[in-house]
Amino acid sequence: MNEIWSLYKDGRWEVPFLTFSIYLFVAAAFILYLIIVASRNSKIKKERLTKEYSATIDKILSAVIFENVPFAKIKEDKNFLVLFDTSFFREVLTDSLINLHKNYEGVYAKKLEQFYKDSGLIKDSFRKLKSLRWEVKCKGITELAEFNIKEAFDLIIAFSKARKKTLKIVAINACIKLEGTQSIKYLVEHSDPIDDWMQLNIIGAFKKHDVGNTEGIEHLLESQNTTVITLGLKLIKELKLSQKVPHVAQLADQTTNTIIKYEAQSILQALTA
Repeated sequence: MNEIWSLYKDGRWEVPFLTFSIYLFVAAAFILYLIIVASRNSKIKKERLTKEYSATIDKILSAVIFENVPFAKIKEDKNFLVLFDTSFFREVLTDSLINLHKNYEGVYAKKLEQFYKDSGLIKDSFRKLKSLRWEVKCKGITELAEFNIKEAFDLIIAFSKARKKTLKIVAINACIKLEGTQSIKYLVEHSDPIDDWMQLNIIGAFKKHDVGNTEGIEHLLESQNTTVITLGLKLIKELKLSQKVPHVAQLADQTTNTIIKYEAQSILQALTA
């Protein structure tokens, strides 16, 4: 300690310190440069492979949709199997499937869903739910919901209580798509606050997925969570569920929360006008 203090008093520490700082800065800059170059090269490679894969994928999916070619027939092609063994090819294939599925309905959509199952891409999606990265979990949830994999509901609903808000929203929206109002009972028991942004997303999910059966939405008004009650009121208003007026009126009469009472009375006026 005395030696260090002596160096400090004599001013002999300045040159070694500045020399070390310069070397450290140069090394850090060089490492950062290498990381940027590697990242850029990786991105360019992925873009090139995506274009190459897309041509093959378009032919495969065209055969699946319009020629009724099953996956068992497609995997007889050895070149396809070599590509299919690479995770990036399967990612591009899954993205292409999702884009097509969004634009097709009826028989064509069912063919794409069957291909998703037969090819084993569904296993990749389930595997993503176990990832430690929230964005990977979101991707897996979105894929399973897009292809209407209802058996994934119990796994997905567990993420509705995640700490990450984006993951929570994606999970709830997916459950609404998969089971419609069946997901209501889980929202009733939801203990965490559902903020305005989440409420907008949930209402948007009900509208987007055109949930025809609105039976059970009134149970949201029975929750112990005031934010869930607010969500229920907003859903009734936005979906114009005039048949739920008696439930809203009962809430307005019985609640001791002045904010909830005011919202309920406001919605009653809007629905009975």
